[in-house]
Amino acid sequence: MDLNQIRAQRAKWLGWKNIAPINEALQTLPEPQVKAVDLGDAIEVKLEPAYQAEQGAKIEAIAKMMLPWRKGPFKIGNLFIDSEWQSFIKYKIIEPHFDLKDKIVGDIGCNNGYYMFKMLKQQPKKLVGFDPSALFYMQFEFINRFVKSDIKYELLGVEHVQYYEHKFDTLFCLGVLYHRSDPIGSLKSLYKALNRGGELILDTFMIDGEEDICLTPKERYSKIPNIYFIPTINALKNWCFRAGFKDVEVLAVKKTDLNEQRKTEWIESQSLNDFLNPNNPNLTVEGYPAPKRVYIKAFK
Repeated sequence: MDLNQIRAQRAKWLGWKNIAPINEALQTLPEPQVKAVDLGDAIEVKLEPAYQAEQGAKIEAIAKMMLPWRKGPFKIGNLFIDSEWQSFIKYKIIEPHFDLKDKIVGDIGCNNGYYMFKMLKQQPKKLVGFDPSALFYMQFEFINRFVKSDIKYELLGVEHVQYYEHKFDTLFCLGVLYHRSDPIGSLKSLYKALNRGGELILDTFMIDGEEDICLTPKERYSKIPNIYFIPTINALKNWCFRAGFKDVEVLAVKKTDLNEQRKTEWIESQSLNDFLNPNNPNLTVEGYPAPKRVYIKAFK
């Protein structure tokens, strides 16, 4: 697979009519004058007062060109980007289970890079994000203009990672697998992208049960059209073993709640509350079990 050819094709996405104006506006933003960066629950950039006074309105206008903001939150100067997901909740679940010091790390389906910015605290040797979304790429570029990290962002997907120029010690695949029509094939790609002894941190939708089975929604799940398979934990483990992983550790199970995912002014669309049965929040509007996630670590 010629990744450079794919990169060249996807670079043209930045010229799309909904993306080009964002790119152009971002290029006109003067070099940020940053006092400090705080990688806490919100990725916060503290600006010099004079820069804030001069550029604050422009910063907000550019950020609002990039709606929806799914992952976050972020705080740039006086601007608070209240993302749909309070992503620090997920990060706090998985953070005790990995050590990225001096490791080569990849984040598959990295969205705007929120989790990668958080990972900087652990000082990985290299950090690469993969996501084939021009909008999320622009959100990352916007935030990274202030954070000034050396994170590399690739407009590539899980199907490309096994062909990447180097292998990884740790891969993250958070909230991606249920979007894949061939989950075992995706897990095989992740397995092949790891160095020997490497680890995969993954979360996905799950259903309760001891059987080795999965739910296959007829059309939509929680109003989402591209959800293909929702396994029991045992079925997910079997997928991992089929892909080549030698061991799987369950880190946590958590039902998605209205504190973690909710509608804000930064998405201008529906969110979890609209996806659940109004008469029974334990079910989706389609009548399936409400979203619950399992977090695992799989070892090569």
